[in-house]
Amino acid sequence: MADPTVILPSDPLLPRRTDPHFAWEAGLIRATGGRQALIDHDALLAGDAEAAVRRVPTGSGLLWYRGWMIPVARYAELAEALADRGCKLLTGLDEYAAAHELPGWYRTFEPVTPASSWLPGTGWDRPALSAAASALGGRGPAVVKDYVKSRKHEWHEACYVPELADLDALERVASRFAELQGEFLAGGLVLRRFESFARAADGRTEEARVWWLDGEPVLIGPHPDCPASRIEPDLSAVRPLVRELGCRFVTTDLARLADGAGSRDGSAGGEWRVVEVGDGQVSELPSGWMPRCCSGRYWLPPSPGEREAARREGRPGTGQAPPPDARSGRGLAGAGSVGG
Repeated sequence: MADPTVILPSDPLLPRRTDPHFAWEAGLIRATGGRQALIDHDALLAGDAEAAVRRVPTGSGLLWYRGWMIPVARYAELAEALADRGCKLLTGLDEYAAAHELPGWYRTFEPVTPASSWLPGTGWDRPALSAAASALGGRGPAVVKDYVKSRKHEWHEACYVPELADLDALERVASRFAELQGEFLAGGLVLRRFESFARAADGRTEEARVWWLDGEPVLIGPHPDCPASRIEPDLSAVRPLVRELGCRFVTTDLARLADGAGSRDGSAGGEWRVVEVGDGQVSELPSGWMPRCCSGRYWLPPSPGEREAARREGRPGTGQAPPPDARSGRGLAGAGSVGG
């Protein structure tokens, strides 16, 4: 059986070429004899899925998507448009939603992730916020995000709530978060219990990203926000939960509780906690890491020797991805830590 085709977003200015952010990955696919096709991500977000997939050859069969994040409703339209061309995404709609949005994965990972509550949609009033805070005990620090992303770079303005009992502060942070997210707010508002995680010498949270394919970890590396970190998380508690989630291609971001921090569910300092879960198709790779197409498995890490040799020689495509696209509506799942 032929390996699946990988579909990637096209360059908005040069639609016959791959989006520059993913060009190095496209090169790796070609170098290993893989097949690829392009979709128009902007057309998809604009609601024209048929136009978005017009460059995907009819009858391409099984597909992996690799590209910018796609809202769940648009992913459904993408899957339908591809099906009309005789193609099928290996990550179905239900799997994508389960991994991409917090309400889809939270119950599975609840024992190993910060306590959370959420409010669907955008019409939250003060009583609704109070109820969401009460679901977390009504006191203590928390962070605000949507179903997919946070605004942690506007930490005090649109992310961190020092005390849930202070409803004025909660309402202010939630309102500012919604204002900044605008039309790109995904799903609804999430409150996450703040947990204090271990930090590196530079003050950043020590966080690892693990890529899972069919329930097995195929790449373990640093989170994109801390690419210099070299940490090996304990996966013993997470592995069975990834399998229980039942999604083929996912990522888990993991961080250790700071010594003496503990969590409200009784977890001890030093324990590995799941910060985020994501769909692997739209998760960002850390700088210095590169995927490899091999035997139908889209994501496999290079050996340490291959990675080091590529760095020494300064070869293109060694995982030094260009900066994230700053245009509205484009993004990869990279940020979203809830630790301090």
